[in-house]
Amino acid sequence: MRYPLLALACYVLSLSTLSAQDQDTIAQRTAQAIMISAAQTPTIDGILDEEIWLSGNWESDFTQDFPDSGKAPHQETAFKIVCDQKYIYVAFKCFDTEPNKIVERLSRRDGFEGDRISIGFDSYNDKQTAFMFTISAAGVKGDELISNDGMGWDESWNPIWLAKSSINEEGWMAELRIPLSQLRFSKSTDQKWGVQVRRYLFREQEGSMWQFVPRDAPGLVSQFGTLEGIRNIKPQKQVEIQPYTVIKSEVDNRPGDHPFKKNKPALAAGLDAKIGVTNDITLDLTVNPDFGQVEADPAAINLDGFQIFFREQRPFFVENNNIFDYGLSRSMAGNTFWSDNLFYSRRIGKSPSGYPTTQCGDIADVPTNTTILGAAKLSGKTKNGLSIGILESITDKEYAIIDNEGDRSMQVVEPLTNYFVGRLKKDFNNRNSQIGGILTSTQRKMEDNLDFLHKSAITAGIDFEHRWKERSWYVAGNMVTSHVSGSTTAIENTQRSIGHLFQREDADHLSLDTDRTSLTGTGGHIKLGRSGNGRLIGEGGIAWRSPELELNDLGFQRQSDDIRQFYWMGYRWLQPFSIFNRIQINVNEWLAYDFGGNRTLTAFNFNSHFNFKNFYYTGFGINYTPTSYSYAELRGGPRFRFMPKVGFYYNARSDGRKAVVLNWGMSYENAKDNTQSYKEAWLGVSYQPVNALSLRLQASYSQSFNALQYVTQKTIDDRQAYILGSLDRETVNLSLRINYTVNPNLSIQYYGQPYVTSGGYTNYKYVKDATSIDLNKKIELYQDESISYNEENNSYLVDHNLNGAKDYELQNPDFSYMQFRSNLVLRWEYIPGSEFFLVWTMNNSMYGNRVDNVIKSLTDQIIDENASHIFLLKATYRFVK
Repeated sequence: MRYPLLALACYVLSLSTLSAQDQDTIAQRTAQAIMISAAQTPTIDGILDEEIWLSGNWESDFTQDFPDSGKAPHQETAFKIVCDQKYIYVAFKCFDTEPNKIVERLSRRDGFEGDRISIGFDSYNDKQTAFMFTISAAGVKGDELISNDGMGWDESWNPIWLAKSSINEEGWMAELRIPLSQLRFSKSTDQKWGVQVRRYLFREQEGSMWQFVPRDAPGLVSQFGTLEGIRNIKPQKQVEIQPYTVIKSEVDNRPGDHPFKKNKPALAAGLDAKIGVTNDITLDLTVNPDFGQVEADPAAINLDGFQIFFREQRPFFVENNNIFDYGLSRSMAGNTFWSDNLFYSRRIGKSPSGYPTTQCGDIADVPTNTTILGAAKLSGKTKNGLSIGILESITDKEYAIIDNEGDRSMQVVEPLTNYFVGRLKKDFNNRNSQIGGILTSTQRKMEDNLDFLHKSAITAGIDFEHRWKERSWYVAGNMVTSHVSGSTTAIENTQRSIGHLFQREDADHLSLDTDRTSLTGTGGHIKLGRSGNGRLIGEGGIAWRSPELELNDLGFQRQSDDIRQFYWMGYRWLQPFSIFNRIQINVNEWLAYDFGGNRTLTAFNFNSHFNFKNFYYTGFGINYTPTSYSYAELRGGPRFRFMPKVGFYYNARSDGRKAVVLNWGMSYENAKDNTQSYKEAWLGVSYQPVNALSLRLQASYSQSFNALQYVTQKTIDDRQAYILGSLDRETVNLSLRINYTVNPNLSIQYYGQPYVTSGGYTNYKYVKDATSIDLNKKIELYQDESISYNEENNSYLVDHNLNGAKDYELQNPDFSYMQFRSNLVLRWEYIPGSEFFLVWTMNNSMYGNRVDNVIKSLTDQIIDENASHIFLLKATYRFVK
């Protein structure tokens, strides 16, 4: 393992040697809030005609942060803050010498379109967390919860507050009224908060800040200015209760005599609540939640055997999710080596794990998802810098109903399950250091026919971060352990699963034990990086996952048995010059081994990004992978070495200020001896004909070829034969979004995604030497006389030993998968916090015949009478105390 340590040492030396000289410290500004009585409270109408706005001083003197960082902005901006015992009020004057050019694009909440201005309050004054409120010239609100000094942005946070804007001959103005119950602050008589105001001038693509923050600053919230003058306010406990009712009707296209045909609409009700336990800690509750208005997942099909990661979109689990985030190894730049996380909320309410045992004539009705009986989430951060997150959820026992000519029976397909997550993190050392921990638990009430599941799964972890030299340097890391237990069947299944494969042939450091009833593993990482105050930035570290690490009961994990060294370095030109607004170039390196000391990966990447003064963008990158092994490719067979490969990619985007905005790109990859290739091109068009309407179309087409695609494995003469084929695959992926916003509270959105992928296999072969990169030594091609096609069974008969007798039959693996998903949502926020939804969802998925033209199959096979349609009417009402 000396090579990862040597590479990391070289990284640290180079970064230390080449670091640019730190920037001069920027003077921190102070704004004064004015306390007012209840009789002085302004009317929130966007017109600044009250006495409190007409007199007194305003904060001004903004500075550009983009594109020309440090220079004066094109237009002046001013703001003023006043406060009473219940609300904080903010007024903005966004002066504009050409008010007819103000861009008033409409969108839903958090759309962040057109001219806009934001104010952020670090009311904890912890230099890490801030509450951000945005209002656009068109009156559209946006709100975000910022965490980790600007590294985390949570747009799902939706506090109740009021804002209005107006346009006049001087520019545009706005007023905000924010309840103190929506903020978190101490009980101090004299409050001292962090504050920042940023204006975005759309036509110039210009951002300007009240408290200037250089573009190479190592953080955001830690650079805020100071807000003083707020006195004698009391922390207020937030109490919000939001019941809902929903009517759901499904168009069932199954035959009329189908035993499970659905004909009647269903009525359901539930409850969401948000209760302030203290001023710092909030309890979120949901009972019988419904997420019918949530957009469907994008279509995908995976041939490598690993699970596919889908992002969380359900509001209850998205809001404040940042506090539960515990990535096992993640780079500062946002590139994730794995999606692994100790908490993957999509596990809660997932599809049932089991499937009923059926006999001839049986028809089974299996639930699509497990029912979430309820969930509770306690989260917040104290004034002393202690972040707390606790989540508890229970999902119901689920049954499949089996019908055989009217006789019905039930089988359990998912047990009653309890999920728990606990997370703590403490700031200290003047907020420059953090230490934290996490505990997750999955407990199942097992049934006899579900002994393939873990009865119990527990994970625990500790993590830390320390920053120094004005927060520009940092060291961080974590360590986790997992323990799963269950029947011998469950633990054997885990050992044999695609992420572990203890039974693989050449893994001398592993052994399959069919008598075990538990597994215990570890994982983690440590990294050192430089994130600001100069042109040179970077990060390097080491990560590991032991063979027995298992996170997939409540987390997400693709593979184990991995020790990995990584680093990246970037060099930035942040000030405009020549035709550029900004340039950044990066280099990356990865080196990986398994726990047996076998090298599994050597890879390099170079990428660059160019922002031009005409506000176009382009970027390109080159990948080179001389060494890459997979222990999962042969599904339990020996390690398989992929051929060395090289690839490149390119992407670009046109000026985002225009009514028509294009994005386009391509990627290409090719492996040694042309054994593997991948080509993809994409084009996107965004069109904004009027302020209220936007259309976005994204299209991609890809072709891939893999001469060494795994097909199956067969036992021949007491030896295992690993069968490969040459796979030609085509994929077409389209997505269309249409947004029509009547006003900031009433909108109609449509989303549609046709997806088609088709693959055909030829030139079947078997593996001779899985670790060779000499193709003649690696595989043996089946000759014509050893393989024949059986049209009746759509299969191939294979004479592996060339002795004239059939050794095995191979089912034709050709495939064609088509899916069309669409969503039409009318959303009306009829009073703040209370909403009405009208939703139509359509889904048509099928495996069709292998076609030579995937584009033609879009119209021939994907849209037909078998599509499912769901109509949903949902109403919520939020009671606020």
